[in-house]
Amino acid sequence: MSKAYDRVEWDFLAGMMSRLGFCQDWVILIMRCVCSVTFTMGINESISDVFSPSRGLRQGDPLSPYLFLICAEGLSTLLNEAKHKRLMKGAPIGRERFAINHLFFANDCILFGDASKDGAHIVRSILEEYEMVSGQQVNFNKYLIYFGACVDHIMRDQITNILGVRVAVNSEKYLGLSMMVGRKKRWAFANFVDRFRKRIEN
Repeated sequence: MSKAYDRVEWDFLAGMMSRLGFCQDWVILIMRCVCSVTFTMGINESISDVFSPSRGLRQGDPLSPYLFLICAEGLSTLLNEAKHKRLMKGAPIGRERFAINHLFFANDCILFGDASKDGAHIVRSILEEYEMVSGQQVNFNKYLIYFGACVDHIMRDQITNILGVRVAVNSEKYLGLSMMVGRKKRWAFANFVDRFRKRIEN
């Protein structure tokens, strides 16, 4: 998400809390905390008048990460609905082949879907719907896409054009670890093991 905390619509946050079963008194109390923030700005060595924002969550507020997760539940709901309607099959995991079509971590997400034009359009429409209702803005410039080996180059080009993302390479990392491990596990984690060993030795 682009400027994840700054763009959250307050009405959407309140609506998500109500949908998730928070009692109305609690919703009102939380929204008072969210809406009571004020700011001043330093401009040319002078301080501006106090003003209040109309949306967003405060950076550094210990409550903000939890409120952001409540907002992200809206995107999770849209993705789950797409799976239940068989619009997104997801990726089967485990012996029971349970299918998942998304994983969240902080303000990052991983989506799993079919490598098809229809699948790409569905993902794009879900993200655009979430942008519209939540105020969030998906940063497609930071999005990466991985394809299975059986996906031909024509289909890859069509999907990347629909989504406006770039194809990831094996060297991509997330939080210092390789995003794709595959069968070369020793190579994928070699750098991590070396860093861990040096930290122990020091």
